[in-house]
Amino acid sequence: MEKIRYYDIRYVNGTTTSIQTENGVIENAGSSFFGKAFFRVLGENGWGYYCASPFDMDNKKAKEACIQKAAVSSRLAGVHAEIADVPFGTPRSWICSAKEQAAAPLEEKAGQLLQLEATAKIPEICSTSARYSEQYQDVIFEDCNGYSAKSSVCRTLFTVSAVANRGSDMQMNYEQEAVVGPLSLTDYIPYGEKCAKRAVELLDASAVSGGRMSAVLDPAIAGVFAHEAVGHASEGDAIRDGVSVLGGKIGQRVGSPLVTIIDDPSMHGYGYEPFDAEGVAAGPLELIRHGIMNKYMHSRETLAAVGSETGEAGHARAEPGLPPLVRMSNTYIKEGDASYDEIIAECRNGVLLIGSRGGQVDPGRGAFQFNAKYGYLIENGETTKMIRDVSLSGDILSVLHNITLCGKERKMSSGMCGKGQSVPVSDGAPHVYLTEAIVGGGQ
Repeated sequence: MEKIRYYDIRYVNGTTTSIQTENGVIENAGSSFFGKAFFRVLGENGWGYYCASPFDMDNKKAKEACIQKAAVSSRLAGVHAEIADVPFGTPRSWICSAKEQAAAPLEEKAGQLLQLEATAKIPEICSTSARYSEQYQDVIFEDCNGYSAKSSVCRTLFTVSAVANRGSDMQMNYEQEAVVGPLSLTDYIPYGEKCAKRAVELLDASAVSGGRMSAVLDPAIAGVFAHEAVGHASEGDAIRDGVSVLGGKIGQRVGSPLVTIIDDPSMHGYGYEPFDAEGVAAGPLELIRHGIMNKYMHSRETLAAVGSETGEAGHARAEPGLPPLVRMSNTYIKEGDASYDEIIAECRNGVLLIGSRGGQVDPGRGAFQFNAKYGYLIENGETTKMIRDVSLSGDILSVLHNITLCGKERKMSSGMCGKGQSVPVSDGAPHVYLTEAIVGGGQ
């Protein structure tokens, strides 16, 4: 028998429905069931794992056998591990009925998605597509100390995209909505036309000369900065492994006093989790408070490795059947007291960047580059010409110090975050004014 210092079991099961349409044709549509029990054992040498699928959580003999299999695998652990003793907290329960959505026929949902996509078929649009996904996920967690927790969460998402074409010029745009709970596609039918009109407008947009200039970030791209640049650099495994520019900075000024950045698993955003993959329920955690590095996000393992004074557990997340990793949930820049008009006027001359087309970040070096969907020139305190092919780059600490105004209204965007595993998240911000930014573009 292997020595077992600790074990836990996370059983995740549910159903996923997905529909994909392209140019008015249903490419695929269907539902699938998933169910996996993940056994995690902390042995003498480190962690051992075993995944069983499907699994009966009431079968004690089967559970004991799986625990032993995970314990045997712990012999091969390459890294010694400890876990912090933390309070589990009270799982955040958010009641959101999705019975009507679950009961609606697949054909009805596919028809609604086709309707939504069809509204994107306007002049100069050469291609359209749409995607719909809904997932119902039940989680049962228990550990060797007798603790247990259960949750049930529904998530729904749709995306519509359109490609505009004029001669040799092609421009793409997309619109997306993702929520915890049900989502009525019929409420979003106008999104198709909105998406297409923006793609056509991009055909007439101009490129912008790159360089250092003042910039206003809309809530989408400012939220991406909060998530990608600050959030990943605040994850406990990056801190433990010495690959974060924010490592060792608790209590130090890392940005403007206007900047407070929060991660909150209990928020009813797309990254909502009643409790994490270690059974720990977490609330709002101020990563940066008024420009001061305040806390890091941790799993029980990274908290033990880095020190309990550096942050809080409750941020371990995992795909079904995989080991937990330190991850964000709902990450955002807190609102300030400036109006949108005040921010544009204060910028005077610069650029307004809108939306996100992805990018890249190196949390260790603190360097990042994000692509905006589009933007506008700001001239004499007013937005003027539309611009495209524009990006924001720089280093994390410089941008944090250059934030001079934060708007009154915050908006969240949702999607999936990849870090070896893919989990649902949301990020957001108010409009943010940077006195100096590195803006990329081309003539």
